[in-house]
Amino acid sequence: MAEEAGEDRDWQRLDRWLWCARFLKTRALAARFAEQGKVRINRQPTDKPHARVRPGDVLTFGLGPSVRVLRVLAVGDRRGPAPEARTLYEDLDPPDPSAPGPRP
Repeated sequence: MAEEAGEDRDWQRLDRWLWCARFLKTRALAARFAEQGKVRINRQPTDKPHARVRPGDVLTFGLGPSVRVLRVLAVGDRRGPAPEARTLYEDLDPPDPSAPGPRP
């Protein structure tokens, strides 16, 4: 399939992007997460793992105790190490450094 072979394009499936950006451990979990309607793309709820995600889109989803708001900066070619995955998005609502949290 040309799509899976890394053909250049400006979009990526939601489940694959969530997996490449390392928000979920497996693509199957990412697909289930999307199917449950837990993700919004540009404020629009979606329940489709195959929804297209493009650079510039804003994703909103709850993960753990917090709500993540991210701007997609790029689509991923692979699931790489965490520093590489962080280049795929910009966190629009970073955690408050003055908020109490776990102690080092």
